[in-house]
Amino acid sequence: MNDILHKISIYFSNNLDQYLLAVREHITLSLTALCLSILIGVPLGIVCVIYKGQQKWVVGFFQILRIIPSLAVLIMLIPIMGIGERPAITALVLLAVPPVLMNTVAGLEEVPFFMLETAEGMGMSALQIWIKVRLPLALQLMLAGVKIAMIEIIASATIAAYIGAGGLGQIIFTGLGLNRADLLLVGGISVAALSIAAGLLMDLMDRVFLRHKYI
Repeated sequence: MNDILHKISIYFSNNLDQYLLAVREHITLSLTALCLSILIGVPLGIVCVIYKGQQKWVVGFFQILRIIPSLAVLIMLIPIMGIGERPAITALVLLAVPPVLMNTVAGLEEVPFFMLETAEGMGMSALQIWIKVRLPLALQLMLAGVKIAMIEIIASATIAAYIGAGGLGQIIFTGLGLNRADLLLVGGISVAALSIAAGLLMDLMDRVFLRHKYI
């Protein structure tokens, strides 16, 4: 154990810049995929609630895509998009849209009907009901979906290094190739730390946006 800790210390002494670059690439890749997932998942969830007949088809489509392993999706995208960030982000988005989409649908559908009737009776327009009633009341479940998506993206983004998209996966794959436990620990613990930090950040956002629930 002392030998591994010594090797880790040497690694950081000699490769700190490369390590920080890998962390930055991992965070950038993950945030890009998360933002795209939200931009796709939330509007689709709203559409599914408005047009209920399309809900099972839309949700089913993304659920089918989700069960395909991310690495398999990456390999299928290489002939179309080549290697690098684009296919990696696409694969991560396909992984992350379902929890955002499903939690958006669940949150919107759980809004009590009497509250919608009350808002309508107060003279609110359909748009006002959505903005002032439905979306705020659905926000907690929507944020939960974003949290799930973020953690899944950070964990799965390690495979992006397989096609040259960078990130902490480079350290892990190098450790596997060289049979170096120190690199595996550095990469694995770093990914775990980012996932935990992302979860804590989402919990903080939940408390900020829904602070009335914690009073």
